Amino acid sequence: MAGLTNAIHLSKFNHRVLLIEKNSYPNHKVCGEYISNEVIPYLNYLGIDPIKEGAKKISKVQVSTAKGNLIKGNLPLGGFGMSRYFFDKLLLNKAESNGVKVLKDSVNSVIFNKGVFTIQTKDSKSFQSKITIGAFGKRSLLDFKMNRNFIKKKSPYLAVKIHVKGDFPENLIALHNFKGGYCGVSKVENNSINLCYITEYNLFKKHKNISDFQQQVVYKNKHLKKIFEESDSVFKKPLTISQISFETKKPVENHIIMCGDTAGMIHPLCGNGMGMAINSARLASIRIIQFLNGEIKTREGLEKQYFEDWNNEFKTRLKTGHFIARMFRNQAVSQIAYSILKIIPFLLPKIIRFTHGKYIKSI
Repeated sequence: MAGLTNAIHLSKFNHRVLLIEKNSYPNHKVCGEYISNEVIPYLNYLGIDPIKEGAKKISKVQVSTAKGNLIKGNLPLGGFGMSRYFFDKLLLNKAESNGVKVLKDSVNSVIFNKGVFTIQTKDSKSFQSKITIGAFGKRSLLDFKMNRNFIKKKSPYLAVKIHVKGDFPENLIALHNFKGGYCGVSKVENNSINLCYITEYNLFKKHKNISDFQQQVVYKNKHLKKIFEESDSVFKKPLTISQISFETKKPVENHIIMCGDTAGMIHPLCGNGMGMAINSARLASIRIIQFLNGEIKTREGLEKQYFEDWNNEFKTRLKTGHFIARMFRNQAVSQIAYSILKIIPFLLPKIIRFTHGKYIKSI
């Protein structure tokens, strides 16, 4: 998503862009599929209107503890629900209409020498560029090859996603906790409901399969049990992803401008990873264009400015996200938090604001 957004923004200003993608577009991905409205003005600026394309407007939020205690509130900015499959296709169509070249291949190496990047691909193709953007997701072979610090630590998390058909309000996103994890629930286009949960792998592997885990663990939350049991799956089987890392990453490494989850990943409980990916692409594209136009004189200046922009925009969000996730992993602490929020309900929107930005008015 961050790569496609960068491609659209840069090509809008007539820069030649090559997008290398190892998978065929579009495809379903494990994702919460909720995006904060903070990015709507920017997407409109790029010529994209998710609401006109069928995204579901979301204005309400529910959070439940593992025991099923429910907190309700309003989303300060609101958001929209759209599947990664549909949204990536929307972005891809716009990128290609802007003249972006899309190559289905994998990158084997990125070498920087004397101001020029040389990219070698699995299919033995070679490309050179003045700028290289890294938007290869949560975890990649390139992370290993670049010896990035976060990749050295084994991650304990696994995530599962399915689309179902059933009864669920269009304007609502729900975050329901269960022992060792939590599940996001929201509508996307075509009236499908996205169910995406994350859990600790050590807890998951104690069970025979996904179905057994859901029945024995996820269904302990009465709200999740009702949704799962009263809906019909759209997918033939759930999608899964493991080794999800929330370790700190650097937004610039080996002179590569990192965007989206490649630069840093907010905890899914905060539900704003897609918005962050889009916004990080905006920050990167603005500075890259300034560099290519000569407004930023040196590569060192480009990297320093983007690093500062990224931290100013996202550092507090990431810290808040980690804190909230730790709080809800502890059942005793989450019950205390529930009791406080029940007494002082206006605190919930205030907490949400710490994990979201403001409307992007200045492009």
